[in-house]
Amino acid sequence: MAAADVTNGTQGPPQARQSLLPDYTQLILEAIDALDEKAGSNKTTIAKHIESTHSDLPAAHTTLLSHHLNKMKQSGQIVMLKNNYMRPDPNAPPKRGRGRPPKPKAPLPPGTVVSPPRPRGRPPKDPLAPPKPKPTPGTGRPRGRPPKTAKATPPVDPPTPGVKRGRGRPPKV
Repeated sequence: MAAADVTNGTQGPPQARQSLLPDYTQLILEAIDALDEKAGSNKTTIAKHIESTHSDLPAAHTTLLSHHLNKMKQSGQIVMLKNNYMRPDPNAPPKRGRGRPPKPKAPLPPGTVVSPPRPRGRPPKDPLAPPKPKPTPGTGRPRGRPPKTAKATPPVDPPTPGVKRGRGRPPKV
């Protein structure tokens, strides 16, 4: 009974239904070629063309289409220009990456051995090295800021009992 269901395309395991469908990259490239628009084809026109030619698409067709379009764009199989997808021009120069291009390296003479690059960060301490002697200060003075010496303050006269001081800061004279 399962063999009859697979031939109908109504039910059956998903692998059997997907095996009848070509790969999404082929479907996308066929749709772009068939539409043959000068400015390229957008995602909706590609999806409509695939839906019109193939009736047995999976339920997640739009998600799969978006995923494969992004994957093909990253790999360079198709080019996106103003939200339209098209095949890359074979005569166009390759697209440069971001940032400044690296300087060309001078070729090394044959027979030279290239040492591996130094690792980043502080080098580890040698556990077998003898401990360093602590440096003794050359002068007899201790480290740091010297303590303050107490100054002799002049005695302050107590205020006269007849004159009362007002609140706040006294006015400038």
